[in-house]
Amino acid sequence: MDNQYGTLSEATNALQKKGYELDFTFKPEAIVCKAINKTYEPEDFHIDEFHRFEGMSNPDDMSVVYAVTTVDGNKGMLIDAYGAYSSLSQKMIQKIRIH
Repeated sequence: MDNQYGTLSEATNALQKKGYELDFTFKPEAIVCKAINKTYEPEDFHIDEFHRFEGMSNPDDMSVVYAVTTVDGNKGMLIDAYGAYSSLSQKMIQKIRIH
């Protein structure tokens, strides 16, 4: 997906306005939302869109925001570093590579 936002902050604000209000975090085999105390396996969520950002002064300073909808209708965002430092399982990597 082409990045239509200039900053990570612009992207998160716009996604919140679209209803992506929950905060999810990656675990090696799943995503977790502490606010609703739920864990979702890769088959239990869909990545609706994503946007990548690269630091202005350091190309290693990259991040990505994912807009996620779960099978039970919860919508939120995942924000993660982008690059070689991931500790995700192969199953999770395949899920986010679909896009």
